[in-house]
Amino acid sequence: MHTQAGLQLDRRPLPPELWSALQARFGDRLTRTAAELDRHGHEESWHPGVPPDAVVFAESTAEVAELMRLCAQHRVPVVPFGAGTSLEGHVAAMAGGISLDLSRMTRIIDVRPEDGDCSIEAGVTREQLNTHLRDVGLFFSVDPGAPATIGGMAATRASGTNAVRYGTIRDVVLSLVAVMADGRVVRTGGRARKSAAGYDLTRLLIGSEGTLGIITELTVRLFPIPESIASAVCTFPSVQAAVECVIGLIQLAVPLARIEFLDAAAIDAVNRYSSLDNALAPTLFLEFHGSEAEVAAQVATVRDAIASHGAGELHWATRAEDRARLWKARHEALWAVNATRPGSRSWTTDVCVPISRLAECIVDTTADMQELPFRGAIVGHVGDGNFHCLLPLDPTSDAELEAAARFNDRLVRRALAMEGTCTGEHGIGHGKLGFMALEHGEGLAVMRAVKHALDPDGILNPGKVLPAG
Repeated sequence: MHTQAGLQLDRRPLPPELWSALQARFGDRLTRTAAELDRHGHEESWHPGVPPDAVVFAESTAEVAELMRLCAQHRVPVVPFGAGTSLEGHVAAMAGGISLDLSRMTRIIDVRPEDGDCSIEAGVTREQLNTHLRDVGLFFSVDPGAPATIGGMAATRASGTNAVRYGTIRDVVLSLVAVMADGRVVRTGGRARKSAAGYDLTRLLIGSEGTLGIITELTVRLFPIPESIASAVCTFPSVQAAVECVIGLIQLAVPLARIEFLDAAAIDAVNRYSSLDNALAPTLFLEFHGSEAEVAAQVATVRDAIASHGAGELHWATRAEDRARLWKARHEALWAVNATRPGSRSWTTDVCVPISRLAECIVDTTADMQELPFRGAIVGHVGDGNFHCLLPLDPTSDAELEAAARFNDRLVRRALAMEGTCTGEHGIGHGKLGFMALEHGEGLAVMRAVKHALDPDGILNPGKVLPAG
């Protein structure tokens, strides 16, 4: 059940004439060193790596277009690579070919404070953009908790800790520049906040994981840095109490910026990893944005709500350095849980369900987790019904891999039965191919038709998103 070997596709050596053309065009930005091939063949997950035949570091949209034209002529696969932080095998070169590294495309092309938007190249990270924006009083909101490139975030339809208030990457991208399989360069829209002109190519490419086109530039919405920001943490007597509190806060329409859940196992791990002393109990991390009066009103509402669910005292962080330390611990949960088992790799899976079913889903999943032969943890962007299971396993143990696969299968089927999805933000890659038919049914035929129309030779990130059929 767990092995990915059967998903590796037929691969053939790079044609010598293509290699010569790439050498002439990219010089020392074309490499076949073992270290680079290995680095570009896997990401942060447990999935076994599949290295490409070569790596090209592109520095402009024009270079990406030229590469695609060359590869299309020889029907050679191209796998886009950003920062390698994905979790479902997105960057594995299942059919060999070229890994196209976009991490050097880091130009911030234009910032327009009066319109609250900016245009950037795909290799810019959230941290880089927000550092650049600091002096103009704006920020980019999507925070998946990893040093991902924004192009990669768009390709995988990322979400993160701020989504409950500011939306996911899908909500903040206004338009894209993308290179198609044959090398054509397409701009998917302008900067208007809405449009009814034709098919929505922006949303089509967001979440396509590099299988329909390669995102090279983005125009994204920005938000004013709030006048007042306050963060808080509180513990609960049970998982159910914590999640029911979240449901209550959402139903009260409290405009929380972030609301994150960590179970006791996750708290134990981050305490050790980040030298904290949080109580070992189901815990919510919250953040409030607005004017001082708005934040005070939000806090008052939340304090009453958590008290009715048996929560402990709210512990506050208002200074920027204290808030950064608090959220740094949350963002490092994956590595913290892995550190509890030296040498482990994390099978990290996520689902998303309607908010009214969230407590039931997490409680049942917690019970399943107790049956695993190792200690896992649950963290979640619970404000929008999305949570993650972190399973630090021994990747050489068939027994542990099989146990994790059974757990994952039960989790996904539970979420789908609740009218949820097999992934709220990690994407499909090749890790969740087996659930696409179960979730989408006949919709897969439409997806395949779109894929064939845009990539008839199947050279864009083959083996991802769509199961064979």
